[in-house]
Amino acid sequence: MPASVSTLGVISVVAGLAVALAVVGGATVAAERLAGTADAAALAAADAASGAVSGVPCDEAARVASAGEATLRECDVEGLVATITVGGAYGGISFDARSRAGPPERSSP
Repeated sequence: MPASVSTLGVISVVAGLAVALAVVGGATVAAERLAGTADAAALAAADAASGAVSGVPCDEAARVASAGEATLRECDVEGLVATITVGGAYGGISFDARSRAGPPERSSP
């Protein structure tokens, strides 16, 4: 009987660890996906700001964020540089991701 109780305890601990790792892994994937959505939204806004595509920069960023199942939380366009913050959630936990896109900075000689 003691061996059965020990076995049950080990199985319970292993199952708990597996569930915890699955939750952490899922949250990590959700955060990385949100970061990719923020990058795409910033690129869309910067393209619209530069005239490479038609549209209003923040509207384009919102469209891309929505397609990535995220919400546009902040949009700041200064010249040709767009800084975007998008939000999402996983398991009731909110995540934010921020990205910036535009032409490269010029270095002074």
